[in-house]
Order: sequence, then structure tokens, then C-alpha cells
Amino acid sequence: MLVRPAIPTDVPTLLRFIVELAEFEREPDAVRASEEQLREALFGSDPHVFAHVALFDEQVVGMAVWFLNFSTWEGTHGIYLEDLYVTPAARGRGAGRALLTALAGICVDRGYARLELSVLDWNLSAIGFYRSLGAAAMDEWTVQRLAGSALVALARE
Repeated sequence: MLVRPAIPTDVPTLLRFIVELAEFEREPDAVRASEEQLREALFGSDPHVFAHVALFDEQVVGMAVWFLNFSTWEGTHGIYLEDLYVTPAARGRGAGRALLTALAGICVDRGYARLELSVLDWNLSAIGFYRSLGAAAMDEWTVQRLAGSALVALARE
């Protein structure tokens, strides 16, 4: 299993993986991103989102899409993993672990304090996988989101 930073030619595959992940997460119609948007976000003049891919037999079989966050308590950045996806055929071969190992390495090398992610509460296999790596649940925290009309309404106040 080889992990490398994504390159512009990976964009169609990344978008396909994003769609497949949305389908798995029971939100098949939620993806609105285009290849052009993804290419600009990852490879534009000032990217704030990054991606790594896992390759097996020279085929891209997984991705990690991530961005920097910041801990005021720690006084340093961390990585927030937005999406981790491995194709069904490649699961169990170490792609997910390899991707997370690469991100953990970035954290350690750059002095970042954390690698954080969210997982759906019904995805028990993913929860078990993350726990096997030493991840701890942040059970006292609940994600809150402003989006759509609520976001617009607040912005107009």
C-alpha cells in the first residue's frame, strides 16, 4: 500500500469516492461539488483543503480529505479529517490505516496537537477501526451546524 498526496489528475477519482461515500452514508443526493470546485479547492492558488490517496497495485483505492483546524487550548494546529474512504474491494488491506498513518505523521512532523474526525454513530465498523488505532470518543461534545436557510438568515441579521 502506497500513500501519496493527491495530484490534479486524481480529482475525478476523488469526486467519485465522495459520491460513493455519500451513498454509503445514506445521503446519495447530497453531493453538489463539481470537479472544477474540487480542483480549485485542492490545487488553486491558496488551497485550504488537502487530500492524500492510497494506491494498491498502482490503482487509487482510497482517499483522505483534510484541512487544518486550530486548538486554542493547545496553541497549535491540528488536522481535521473530513472524509476517509476506501473502496469496498480494497477494504481490509490496510489502506485506511496507511492514510491515517500518513496524516498522523504530518501532525507529528509539524508539531500539530491532534488528528480529529467525525464518524456516524451507526457506523460501528468504522468506530471500532478508529478505536483500534487509539482514537477516543468525544462523547460530551455534540456537533452543531448552521447551513442553508438558517445560515443565510443569521448572516442577514
